[in-house]
Amino acid sequence: MYRKTLSIFVIIAFMTGIFGCASVPQEHKATVTGAGIGAATGAVAGALLGSPGAKTETAVLGGAIGALAGGLIGKYAFDKKNSKEDTSKKYKYKPSQGVMVKIESASAVPQNVNPGQKVELKMTYALLGAPPGEMLDVSETREIKYQGELFAKPKMFVNREDGTYSSTIPITIPSGAKKGKYTVNMTVKAQKASDTKQVSFNVK
Repeated sequence: MYRKTLSIFVIIAFMTGIFGCASVPQEHKATVTGAGIGAATGAVAGALLGSPGAKTETAVLGGAIGALAGGLIGKYAFDKKNSKEDTSKKYKYKPSQGVMVKIESASAVPQNVNPGQKVELKMTYALLGAPPGEMLDVSETREIKYQGELFAKPKMFVNREDGTYSSTIPITIPSGAKKGKYTVNMTVKAQKASDTKQVSFNVK
């Protein structure tokens, strides 16, 4: 059976002002990033298994710990929306331009959410400039902040051929999350090319 793997790396920074304290299971213990971290958290790695022709492929980002446990970060899913040819035509792309990354749309759905509910962080982006027959190393970052403090920062490392893609990460808002506006900076990067869009959602 043909299978392809997608390495996934999730960086989660924990802020005591938003959630509270928790312990770290040894099997998921890893390096933590972010300023002002008030308690231990960790990073998890996983793989995506798929088959040719699958329209949407998912991977469970298990092992999130501390206040982010219990399914806070759900399944990462992506879908190829347009081919290399259609994407190139849309942007009038020429190989001399090098690698191009363009986020076409980004959204947080729904815009208003209660603690315990999910908000889906969606984006669609165009990617061009991979060498013939090869793929580009691409990173997708969704940096979520509350009043300037880091809430969570899932970061996905994927391999993509030229085309247009959509991807989604659902986030379950913890019961103790503070009310108000949360901003999300969504960034896609391939080599030296990158693009960022900011969206927001409200916790009621």
